[in-house]
Amino acid sequence: MSEFVLYNAPQSTCSQRVRYTLHTKGRAFEEHRLDLFRGDQLKPEYLAINPNGVVPTLVHNGTPVVDSAVIMEYLEDILGDVAPLRPRPPIEVARMRAMMSFIDEVLTPAVRVPSYNLAFLPHYQAMTEEEFLAVCESKPLRREFLLKMGRTGFPQSEMDEALGRLKRGIDRMAHWLGECGGPWLLGAELTLADIAIIPVIVRMDDINLGHLWADAPQIDLWLRNIKATDAFAQTYYHGSLLTEKYPHLQSLQRTAHVAA
Repeated sequence: MSEFVLYNAPQSTCSQRVRYTLHTKGRAFEEHRLDLFRGDQLKPEYLAINPNGVVPTLVHNGTPVVDSAVIMEYLEDILGDVAPLRPRPPIEVARMRAMMSFIDEVLTPAVRVPSYNLAFLPHYQAMTEEEFLAVCESKPLRREFLLKMGRTGFPQSEMDEALGRLKRGIDRMAHWLGECGGPWLLGAELTLADIAIIPVIVRMDDINLGHLWADAPQIDLWLRNIKATDAFAQTYYHGSLLTEKYPHLQSLQRTAHVAA
């Protein structure tokens, strides 16, 4: 077995930030791509290493590490001398972790609402009510979220609330970049805070929500800088974007560009 084995899913935002961290560190890893809609993450052999039934899970020398934020910090703990992603001054580490906490509490859950409504809902609509409830009960960390969505999708009020949270998060990100002068969230060096927010910004851009930072060109510049890194192309292999998997989202993008 390889030193590092990653169980993840191509379109999973949490998986993407762990892939990006591994690629930034230049560490080869054995990748197992799980099909979440076939229930690969709920099979007994996967639950044995991650009882939460979510991705990603990193297995390092046979021992599993779960939760993407924890995995990122773990990789920095053991590989801190390779492409460091954590500042040295403790006060800067505290700032970075506060940013990551904000990202995980505000932006990451908010982007799931439009993602599910626009891309994933048809999978659940194709189920019977009994099948849908069984899926909800099998996901300890997503049960309430899925039940709230139901088989008809989130109502407009939920979408509006999520978009409001995303806009507040974007404003906070713009403030961070303006405060430090960029090009990264803490200044001159890329950190785990940047990696934590990459999948959110890429997902928003992919599903036509880039207009939320129309008045913040520093975010466009940050995104261009991220896309120019070697780790980005390695992380976002074909099939990692929702528009690459769901053709109807591509048509929505074309419609948005025409309207613009």
